[in-house]
Amino acid sequence: MQEQLERVLADSLFRNSKRYPSLLRYVVERALSGHGEQLKERSLGIDVFGRDPDYDTNLEPVVRTTAVEIRKRLAAYYSEPGREAELRIDLPAGSYAPEFRRPAAVVPEAPVPLPLAVPVRRRWPSYALAVTVLAVICYGAVRFHPWASPTALDRFWNPVLGTSGSVLLCIGGPQGTGLLPAPRPGSNSPAPASPSELTAWQVLRTERVALSDAMTLSRLTALFQAKAKPYQIRGYAATTFADMRNTPVVLIGAFDNPWTLRLTAQFRYTLVSEQIPGDTGSEFIDWIRDRQNPSRQEWSVNNDLPYLKLTDDYAIVARTIDPNTQHSVVVAAGLLKWGTVAAGEFLTDPKYMEEVARQAPPDWDRKNIEIVIRTKVFNGISGPPTVLAAHFW
Repeated sequence: MQEQLERVLADSLFRNSKRYPSLLRYVVERALSGHGEQLKERSLGIDVFGRDPDYDTNLEPVVRTTAVEIRKRLAAYYSEPGREAELRIDLPAGSYAPEFRRPAAVVPEAPVPLPLAVPVRRRWPSYALAVTVLAVICYGAVRFHPWASPTALDRFWNPVLGTSGSVLLCIGGPQGTGLLPAPRPGSNSPAPASPSELTAWQVLRTERVALSDAMTLSRLTALFQAKAKPYQIRGYAATTFADMRNTPVVLIGAFDNPWTLRLTAQFRYTLVSEQIPGDTGSEFIDWIRDRQNPSRQEWSVNNDLPYLKLTDDYAIVARTIDPNTQHSVVVAAGLLKWGTVAAGEFLTDPKYMEEVARQAPPDWDRKNIEIVIRTKVFNGISGPPTVLAAHFW
């Protein structure tokens, strides 16, 4: 059973996390040593996650949420073909004591001898029913293509769509410099400390959405509806860290969404906005920095160019496990509005992800992914996205 535990923890469902292997290893080893009855939520919070002995389990449900995710990942692990013969580790709902089961033995059925002669009685209604059932099966096969292998886009979205519950769509807003908007000019009220303290004027400010972000939001909600995946929509200022700990998240927008900037700051490709001296004064340049090639600066746009003279925009498309929440996060972030629109198209049209999959490692859909794309801009209208670089880790 110890060998089976190591086999499970070596799978990508667990090895890319810190919390899930720690809790699973602890409860399995305690149960194997005969102390399964001592596995309680508070003691696990103290021993595994370093919480204080008097911590409030209702305010910090780290053990419960981790156990829920472990159950999902164990179910996904054992659902893979070829694992029917492995020893099974289960974490029953409502308990932190694991259960161990041997694989079910397959007993071949003894052949049943048939009589040499069987009187044949025609039952036309049975034949008609069989033909009807066969017709329904054939229609379903043609209509829904159950034999079709998943597309690259399906594989990209599977860590998000394959979870229970809804997806949180977090969209950018006009205040791009902080998580909460400033007070009304001339007001003596201090800046709010939490979304619940927002005034009516501040709520109005946070609900203004750029058209490009709205277009990307529309594409993504259409995708989730087609996949029957429930979702909820919030502005960045109304989104808390607690919200992001409970569900997969899609971040829309770059410099207008501080959650995007916070997450991508640790990526290889990062979003940068800076003011540099120009021929006629200072210019604002937005660009995508490559940490491994810091001298590369061709993925940039000049914010001070006239609207119709801009010819290119760039965006980051990413999917990763947020190390702080242990949930999947997808990013659609353009330097300017055309890049965000192109990112939304990239994330919803299968042909673009197929291009990435052809150059990706075999298990790319289980890795963190970051892609840099470019869109050509013609008279203020974005063209199709083009892949410039992709990074897997």
